[in-house]
Amino acid sequence: MRFSEVLNSLRHDGDTWIATISEDWLQGRSTFGGLQAALALRAMRELVPEDLPLRSLQVAFIAPIAEGTVRVAARVLRRGKSVMQIEARLLDGDDTACLVIGVFGAARTSTLRVLPAQPQVEAMAEPHVLRYVPGVLPQFTQHFDACWLQGDIPFSGSKKTEQVVVVGLKDEGVADEAQVVAFADFIPPLALSMLDRPTPGSSLTWMLECFADSRGLPLQNWRIDAQMQAAQDGYTSQQVMLWGPGGEAVALSRQSMVVFG
Repeated sequence: MRFSEVLNSLRHDGDTWIATISEDWLQGRSTFGGLQAALALRAMRELVPEDLPLRSLQVAFIAPIAEGTVRVAARVLRRGKSVMQIEARLLDGDDTACLVIGVFGAARTSTLRVLPAQPQVEAMAEPHVLRYVPGVLPQFTQHFDACWLQGDIPFSGSKKTEQVVVVGLKDEGVADEAQVVAFADFIPPLALSMLDRPTPGSSLTWMLECFADSRGLPLQNWRIDAQMQAAQDGYTSQQVMLWGPGGEAVALSRQSMVVFG
């Protein structure tokens, strides 16, 4: 199933929503985290006015979510004059497998406008192009185009702690907030590139801050600038700046992850 097909499978079922996740969206034994958050966001959007842009997401990945049917519950935590906070949970039976808090806020009049500028990057002589290999790379990666301009691919025994990756989604249409979430979560733990053999890794928590309403942008030529800040005791911390196809600053991401190697 394409990314858009999984999102469009979300439908009301009583007081909750249900969606269908195909096996090709797995990341090890769980569903790709960016898709989990996108499904939660799509349910949140049912409770939020369309003209209220997403400002931030906070995600806790609690338990694996397998392929098949997943149930999503969402509720309004607070509705203010300009800002709404929404909670969404992806459920495994009666238990919460993924918890997401979304903050949506209207634009305010302000004299401040400070945005980061995309730095120039010189590509390596031989950039690494993603080539999906079943059984080696996570299944969800087959839905993306990716080219490493700087840094190294997973399991290459690298010593580098920074990566620059140009990424696109193999789908039709244009981006909305859900696709932005998927791009921001695409890059694997940078620590995996420092290992010389396939090793599992997974996200624990994730925070995403959105700088602008990027709905309507193309699905190709997004850029991820990633940096690993720390790795110790099997836990890693990394930061990502996501740039849109025109070089505009779109989002800032921080993740805490575990690497089993």
